Formats: sequence, structure tokens, C-alpha cells
Amino acid sequence: MATVAFHTLGCKVNHYETEAIWQLFKQSGYEQVNFEGLSDVYVINTCTVTNTGDKKSRQVIRRAVRRNPDAVICVTGCYAQTSPAEIMAIEGVDIVVGTQGRSNLIQYIEEFKEAREPINAVGNIMKTRVYEELDVPEFTDRTRASLKIQEGCNNFCTFCIIPWARGLLRSRNPESVIEQANKLVASGYKEIVLTGIHTGGYGEDLEDYNLAKLLLDLEQVEGLERLRISSIEASQITDEVIDVLKQSTKVCRHLHIPLQAGDDSVLKRMRRKYTVAEYKERVEKVQQVLPNFALTSDVIVGFPGETDEQFMNTYQFIKDLRFAELHVFPYSKRTGTPAARMEDQVPEDIKNDRVHRLIELSNQLAKEYASQFEGMILDVIPETEYQEKPNSGLLVGYTDNYLRVVLKADEELIGKVVKVQLDQPGYPYNLGSMVEVSKEKAFVHTS
Repeated sequence: MATVAFHTLGCKVNHYETEAIWQLFKQSGYEQVNFEGLSDVYVINTCTVTNTGDKKSRQVIRRAVRRNPDAVICVTGCYAQTSPAEIMAIEGVDIVVGTQGRSNLIQYIEEFKEAREPINAVGNIMKTRVYEELDVPEFTDRTRASLKIQEGCNNFCTFCIIPWARGLLRSRNPESVIEQANKLVASGYKEIVLTGIHTGGYGEDLEDYNLAKLLLDLEQVEGLERLRISSIEASQITDEVIDVLKQSTKVCRHLHIPLQAGDDSVLKRMRRKYTVAEYKERVEKVQQVLPNFALTSDVIVGFPGETDEQFMNTYQFIKDLRFAELHVFPYSKRTGTPAARMEDQVPEDIKNDRVHRLIELSNQLAKEYASQFEGMILDVIPETEYQEKPNSGLLVGYTDNYLRVVLKADEELIGKVVKVQLDQPGYPYNLGSMVEVSKEKAFVHTS
């Protein structure tokens, strides 16, 4: 039996797509093996979000070539899309496919075996207007299933290369989304995470259909307990979406709303589509319908021209809005983006200092957020064994509002919804214990 090994760099969307590519190999009779071992075919799914992403991708490709010089080496993903010639120039690479046309991968492998001529199958992504269907009925190792609902982005923020790697926004057909959601629930998943390159933009290219309508349709999927939106821009949290959050019994009390900066002049240079005031207004509207919801976000510090004062504006804004957790990134030059050519690049030591200050603030806010739930009973879906204490009977899972809870529980409960009392709030982990529910103590998620 032919074997295939995968290595995925980058974001959750890439991980989803690797799973989809594995389905194609599985249907063709391949067996999946570890990337560190010998395989007939190696598939490297690359990332290009930073210059470091490119470099790491090249290192992984060379590692596969060294491991088995006779193997078929296939490279796909964002770096493959933006720089196919660079990848074709690496000795030993046989097939390059970008972020479109991956459903033809098996066919390309057969063609390569026949002709022994390298294949560059990367086309112009900007001309693509149709969402590429890649179905994933189940995942290899996860209890939370991702469901990709859209591709591409129309925003062209000045720091970001992604529109050039993924093309313009295109939404997946609603019937196909619902069908896959049903398959995932049938495979035993209780929680589905809606994901994409610009997830909240779903439906912007569809007639009379949008994210709010999709959420309502997914609400009807029987057996689905939780629906999480991986990321949504402030401008996409429409009154219609807020109305759905208010009435939904499945959408999680957790929204990841990228901020990037809490200062209007920095946001303008980034070409973000909102002001600080607009962002705050949307968050407060959500708070009205989902009190205590977890607000998580991405922040870039040290963007070209960011002054101490502008950084402090961001710091104070985050403190005032009481975020539950932040992903903090130092600005990193991405060749080919307008921001990389801007004057006033911020020195590395200043960037690092700002990153540390924001991470400290994030840790403090995360603890404060978790402490509100001390003694409450919450629904937790255990996902994995607690890695820091293997074989201890401890599992780790998430509440719907994204608190990571460690609890003593049987492994049979992985992937199931259990009632847990939050005994000791903290960060990154909270300690909890499973309970027999009495009506008085239950904290019910009511809208």
C-alpha cells in the first residue's frame, strides 16, 4: 500500500485543508504515516504570512527531500501560491499546487510518476471566483471539528500578504456547509468551529444570504451542541448577527474580534475598516445580549510609525474593554506589502518591550475574566489528556466561553458535554470538578 506523510505550517485553515487533502489520499487507498519516517509521498502545506513562514516552509521541504530522495514531494498552501518559482527551484520538489486545485493532487502524482517531469500547477488566484469544495467528514485527532465556510479576503490591510495568497472573498454554498455540519455531528462531534480566511465576511458575495442566516440554519442541526465562530471583524457584527446571538442556544459566548491596534491613526495606516469608537460600540452591543461573553483578539505592536503614545492608547483601550485573552504579535515586515516599505520602522527592542507589556496585561485580564465564574457550574467538553501531568486521570477541555478547564474525568468522556464546577480560576488553566447537577447551582446560559 502506498504511503503519504503530511506536514502543516501556519493557521487553522491550513490544518483543515490538510485534513481535506488526506481524505483524497485515503479514498485513493493510501496509508498515512509519520512525517519523520519514510514515505512514498510527502505533502507540505506551507505558510507565507511572514518572511519566517517562507523560511520554515523551505526547511521542512528540504527535510522531506533528504528523508527519502525517491519520494514524490508535493508542496501546497500559501507560500506555494505566492512563490511557486522559488519552490520549484528547490532540488527534489516534484509538484507545486497553490491554494486552489488541490482536489487534482492525486492526478498530478500519477502524471508525475508517468513522465518524471516536475509539475507547477499554480494559477492566478485573483481570477478565481468559485469556492473550492474540500469535504472533511471527520478529523484525525480533534474533538472540536472545524468547518471551513469561506476563502479569500477583500481587505488588503497594509501589513498582510494573504489576499495575494488566497485570492478574493468567496463563500461556500450554504447547502454544502449544512451538509458537512450534519456529517460532523453524525461522526460524534458536539462542537463545530466555523473557520475561513475572513470568516465573518461569509455571504458578502451571495445573494440574499449572509452569516446571520447561516448561523440560524446551523441552529437547526440536530445533535450539535456548540457553534463557535473562529474570528469575526467588528464591522461584520451587524445588528442581524447580534439578534442571532441573542436568540441562539448554540452559538458560543465567545467572539474573537481582531483589533490589531487601539489607536485610530495606526488603524488608518493599517487600512483597517473601523475606528476605535466603532469597535467599542459593537463590543458593547454584544455585551448587552451576551453578558460576560469572552472577547479575545489579535494585536500587532510596533507597526511602522507607532509612537509610545499610540501604543499606550492601545494598552488603555484593551484594559478598558477587559479582553479575556489576547494574541500579541510584534509587527514583522512582510516583503511585498505596503507596510514593509513604510518609513519609521520601530526598533526591535521597543517592539519586544511593548509585546511583553501587552502579554502581561493579557494574563492579568484573563485571570480577572475567569474569576467571575468561580463556583459556577459550566458545560465543558473534555478534549485531551492534561499534558503537564500524563497518566494522572486529568483531562483538559473548554467551556463555551473559552475557559480552559482541567478536571479529573474518565477518558470515555472526551468529546462529550459534562457539567463542571469551576473550583479554582486561573490562567492558562482553571481547575474544575465534575458535578451531579442540582437545579439551584447550575449556571444556565440564557440569552
